[in-house]
Amino acid sequence: MKPDILSELLEITEEEKAILEQRADVSRELYTSKKNFIIESEKFLSKDKTIMVRKHTRFVDFPLHKHDYIEANYVFNGELRQTVGGRPIILKKGELLLLNQHIEHEIKASGKEDIVINLIIRPAFFEFIFSFLSSENVVSDFLLNSLYNNTQNGQYLYFKVAEVESIQSFIGKMIYEIMYPSTFSESTIKLYMGLLMIELIKNSDKVERKEEASVHHYLIVESLKYIDEHFKDASLYELAEQLNQPHYGLSKIIKKATSFTFKELLQEKRLEKAKDLLEGTHLPISEIVEMVGYDNISYFYRIFKEKYGQTPKKFRDHVMGRGDH
Repeated sequence: MKPDILSELLEITEEEKAILEQRADVSRELYTSKKNFIIESEKFLSKDKTIMVRKHTRFVDFPLHKHDYIEANYVFNGELRQTVGGRPIILKKGELLLLNQHIEHEIKASGKEDIVINLIIRPAFFEFIFSFLSSENVVSDFLLNSLYNNTQNGQYLYFKVAEVESIQSFIGKMIYEIMYPSTFSESTIKLYMGLLMIELIKNSDKVERKEEASVHHYLIVESLKYIDEHFKDASLYELAEQLNQPHYGLSKIIKKATSFTFKELLQEKRLEKAKDLLEGTHLPISEIVEMVGYDNISYFYRIFKEKYGQTPKKFRDHVMGRGDH
């Protein structure tokens, strides 16, 4: 027998009970340790997790705030009234609002029948999604700006997709996985989120947005994909030739959009790959250094220690449980 998810979601949580009984304000310490009201992902997610789904707390106004993650608000039942980037929005049942970490919003207290699901997503989760994004669209542009834009422009995408069955289905399945978890729930939610993003891209005609698309969007997405796929022997000159751009012009575009140079992005990717290999294999460190594109082992040791705070050997010993106790 299928569980009655709505009935369970309508139940009053401990936090909501305390709000109804004792106070009218939100308990900021549950959401942030910062002076400014910036809701922190680590309040909900352990360091090794990149995504989670939780029910929005009812009966209390949330004052103007930002997040250090990308958030999606989805109305499961009722509505959600909020002001986003200075614009009032009433989110209806089945609609979805995607907010980047630079936009401020405030939320009016929800009533008992208003069930809103918050999808909390660390920006790092979206890096793998770039492998699916070859064409320019509002969703990939939004993600690109959220991940790499150093101007900190606030952005949101408002999807009026209540009638799109595929989107409703994927969100419904994610809610089910979080409420009735199994061994594979975390992996399942990640897969559904990737599929949801693709469905949102396919339905980008049903979106209202704030901020115009980046003129150089295509070049940035292709550059990031190139680094991801060819990190061992990637070259700015080769990339520029592939994209039919002068290398100095492409270099400036990359720096302006991401706040990093091509060389810095490439180094970041190589170190990330080396870290994965140190964690997940028993390959000799010298072999890993070569696999990620370096021929100077002492240079690699230096930049690895700068980034991760320890040498590759100490890092691996720690991961394998061979460190000092």
